[in-house]
Amino acid sequence: MAINLEKGQKINLEKISDGQSTKEKLEKFCVEVSWGAIERIKKGFFGTTKKIIEEVDLDLSCVMTDSRGKYIDHIYSPEYNNFLKSRGIALGKLYSKDESMRHSGDDRGTGVSDDFSEVVSVDMTIVDKEVDQIYFYLNIYLNKDQNFDFSQIPFVKIKMYEGTPAIVKKEHFSFNISTDNSYLGKGAVIMGKLYRRNGDWKFDAIGDAFADKLFLDTQARILRDYASK
Repeated sequence: MAINLEKGQKINLEKISDGQSTKEKLEKFCVEVSWGAIERIKKGFFGTTKKIIEEVDLDLSCVMTDSRGKYIDHIYSPEYNNFLKSRGIALGKLYSKDESMRHSGDDRGTGVSDDFSEVVSVDMTIVDKEVDQIYFYLNIYLNKDQNFDFSQIPFVKIKMYEGTPAIVKKEHFSFNISTDNSYLGKGAVIMGKLYRRNGDWKFDAIGDAFADKLFLDTQARILRDYASK
């Protein structure tokens, strides 16, 4: 049975069996963020109504730092590389330099499904020894015709499981983002972080939301306000 985390809760990366930790380290796993399309009710003539499904594109990114909060590496969507290149900013990529983390690619929230996801596959056994913190964060991609925020999205969930992006063998824990007033007007969420303590890796469910317009703003915020503490 998977553990349901609450905001601010910290746990060791240990395998779970029948709801109990086995003390065996969870070293190879997936971090998946899933979300649903926004549903609206549109009023028509003569009191009729129609359910409208509005697709929303979330981008899952990661930034890795050392113990002092100094930037080491990143994963974010290469879909924006033309924009980044024109401004001399480090280009997006789907895997870390040490190849310990690989992103499944951009899910633009389009199609007939109302359940979308992006996944980072993690192998803690080959993480660069200098990496001490790995932050996972989400941003809503908005085009000129959209004005969405996290309070409108029906669900956003981060979970960790053994397996692959295609096959979930065993879910170990999950963290649900609440759709309440604290997310009103916010288009970015720092979901959580993996961090080293006394030789072990742990996970911290952060869940802080902000009105950042770009994923680069959120990465800068993490490096400035979180990683260096």
